[in-house]
Amino acid sequence: MNIFRRITFGAALAFAASAPAAAELPVGAKAPGFSTKAALAGKSFGFSLSAALAKGPVVLYFYPKAFTQGCTLEANAFAEAMPEFAAAGASVVGMSNDDIETLKEFSRKECRDAFPVGVASAKLIQAYDVALIRDGKDTGVTSRTSYVIAPDGKIVMVHSDMDYRDHVRLTLEAVHKLTH
Repeated sequence: MNIFRRITFGAALAFAASAPAAAELPVGAKAPGFSTKAALAGKSFGFSLSAALAKGPVVLYFYPKAFTQGCTLEANAFAEAMPEFAAAGASVVGMSNDDIETLKEFSRKECRDAFPVGVASAKLIQAYDVALIRDGKDTGVTSRTSYVIAPDGKIVMVHSDMDYRDHVRLTLEAVHKLTH
């Protein structure tokens, strides 16, 4: 993606950031199962929520667009906290509607090879009710919404806020409550 396109989309995203997000899934709901293309350390692979849950809790966080300011800072923060998530037995996966080539680059540069990022299809965005809506219209990107999903597939925590700053702290607190 060229720098002009990043800046233009970033400006549009900043404008959309003031828009209300979707009405995310509630705590206690069963997380919709899915499989998708994902990237870790610049390499693509098939990600399955059920396979990840078989290993422990999953932090599933949706973000609007790779390489935009808030999404980059959020990915950096999750990368820094990965030792704490791993120590609690949880995995983290970021989700956006970016293509796999963009996610391969984002996984290396901004996720720092610490956790995978996956392709959120329109169907998946709808299933998790995370479409960013502005003036009654779908913007084509996801809201910034984090879910903590217990190994039994139940959602135990939801945080939806376009400000990235509390997502890591709140999901880590929820994981600790779940595993301690």
